[in-house]
Amino acid sequence: MDPTMITTFALLFAGFIAILILLWAVPVRLWIEAVSSRVRLGLGTLIGMRLRKVSPPAVVRPLIASTKAGLPLDVSHLEAHYLAGGDVDRVVRALISADKATIDLPFQRAAAIDLAGRDVFEAVQVSVNPKVVQTPRVAAMAKDGIQLIAIARVTVRANINRLVGGAGEETILARVGEGIVSTIGSADTHKKVLENPDAISKTVLQKGLDSGTAFEILSIDIADVDVGKNIGAELQTDQAEADKRIAQARAEERRAMAMAAEQEMKARVEEMRAEVIAAEAKIPLAMADAFRNGNMGIMDYARYRNIESDTHMRRAIAEGDVDESSVGE
Repeated sequence: MDPTMITTFALLFAGFIAILILLWAVPVRLWIEAVSSRVRLGLGTLIGMRLRKVSPPAVVRPLIASTKAGLPLDVSHLEAHYLAGGDVDRVVRALISADKATIDLPFQRAAAIDLAGRDVFEAVQVSVNPKVVQTPRVAAMAKDGIQLIAIARVTVRANINRLVGGAGEETILARVGEGIVSTIGSADTHKKVLENPDAISKTVLQKGLDSGTAFEILSIDIADVDVGKNIGAELQTDQAEADKRIAQARAEERRAMAMAAEQEMKARVEEMRAEVIAAEAKIPLAMADAFRNGNMGIMDYARYRNIESDTHMRRAIAEGDVDESSVGE
């Protein structure tokens, strides 16, 4: 092959590669779109985006949309937000929606909300069109001991100024549930709550539950109130059962102590009886000694026997073993 043809072919190939690189580095079509939309944007800016690893369509097309909406933005701010990891398209759409709804939302605040992890476009939509969130079933007990189970629907509107650092929907629902429990708990009877459930809404709204949150509570509506268990009666029943068990335990303790005392008394009686028997066994010996020593005569012994017989008779009468009439005879 002719060296001249080889050189020409190499130059053409190099030129083709250079054109491809130029078309990649300079998005001419995107630049034409921007110029036709009256967006002042130079080719050097687009090339700089490529060098800074910024996707030109991700910045230029939202810039075109904002310009068409009459909301001019600085391309450097959009590029900086892209480099920070933000969603440029979502921020621009939020700015356009806020501008149409006459909501004061500067670009820096919208970018901060987006970088904080919140959906700024959804926040603007909720600010324009409030949404309704429903609490779970909240159980509370009135002063009469009756349990009530309530469900509330809370209408909230996003507070743009408190989106960064403000608490979310979970905090709103938790505070509303706490307010419902407090309001029902302060009611004298559950019937008053059932007769006027909107009193719960009024009381809860007065507590300022949206303080420190990213939302503003517009209304709280009680969707449903059901009667639950009679907690007061159950507590009284449990207390009575506990008192009964305590009384039974104390009675059992007293019975055991009485039985122990009775056994001790019986043992003492048996001991005394044994002592008496032992003493009685010594009587004949003492009488024999008295006879031997001359301290006791036959008449003394006869009187002793009479006294002993009389004692046995009286004891038998006392125990009911002998008929008193026959003894008298």
